Amino acid sequence: MPANKRIAVWMSEKKLQKINWQELVAACSKRGFEVFKLDLNKCLKEQGPFCVLLHKLTDIIALANQGDIRSIKIIQGIENYVVSENPPVTVLDPIAKVKRLLDRYNCYSLIHGTNLHNYGVFTPNFCVLRNEDLDIIKGELIHSLVNYPFICKPILGHGSRQAHEMSIIFNEKYLGDCKTPCVAQSFINHNAILYKIFIVGDRHCYFERPSLKNFQASQRESIHFDSSDVSKADSKSRLSVLDPDDVIKIEERNPDSKIIEVIANTLRKSFGMDLLGIDVVIENTSGRYAIIDVNAYPGYDGFPNFFDALLDCISKKVTADYT
Repeated sequence: MPANKRIAVWMSEKKLQKINWQELVAACSKRGFEVFKLDLNKCLKEQGPFCVLLHKLTDIIALANQGDIRSIKIIQGIENYVVSENPPVTVLDPIAKVKRLLDRYNCYSLIHGTNLHNYGVFTPNFCVLRNEDLDIIKGELIHSLVNYPFICKPILGHGSRQAHEMSIIFNEKYLGDCKTPCVAQSFINHNAILYKIFIVGDRHCYFERPSLKNFQASQRESIHFDSSDVSKADSKSRLSVLDPDDVIKIEERNPDSKIIEVIANTLRKSFGMDLLGIDVVIENTSGRYAIIDVNAYPGYDGFPNFFDALLDCISKKVTADYT
């Protein structure tokens, strides 16, 4: 089969099972593509040529960033093959772009630098806390206008279970609960509703998910939680149960599809990526849209005609790269 009709795929076995490998093979075949699993333990040149690398390398990229020798060699080998030796190869998504997204501080900074504020869209105030000295932490929070309560998030946004381990800090007394280094981000009350925007090329959709209930600054102890457990579609976390007063005050508010579209198009362009997941909440007092996280190649459960959207995206990019 011609090189411009072969798609190399690398994902963990868990991810491959989730997307249904046989269904992907069948969908690719209908569009005239051959798809195969890339073996990172073998020479890439011997497995080529191929026109597309479709990957979920976040775990390996994260380990490489932390100095793991084997992971560094794997990423260097892939980048040498697709960038230096075979530049026409389309990579979904470029490793350099994924690296930038993995760092939550860089991610939020990029969002902050867009024009989304013109649409009432923002990312809550944030800063990096690298020092354990409480006076330095206080200074960083004040300088960056991060208010109580705030969420402590690992700087590494993907690639390990620890990326989802977070804390809510309610007052100065418990600043020692911040597990530095971390990103501190002001908590936005949003009536325990999160919207996940899934992007595949120029298509997108969104789904409602449970989220954290409303909180106020108080003298209570810090809360530690796993964000992936709270925001699952079928989550029953106690942290998502609104207080009685909030249930009474709540107003029915559906997302504006035009704003969702602006967010999807803007961040796709800003990050230079085609496979993105965006976590958005709507502030309960102002109605403003807050982007609280962005993910590379998210789970696409429920995305309508996902493989069609994916192959449309691939076909367009291959056509552009080979002409």
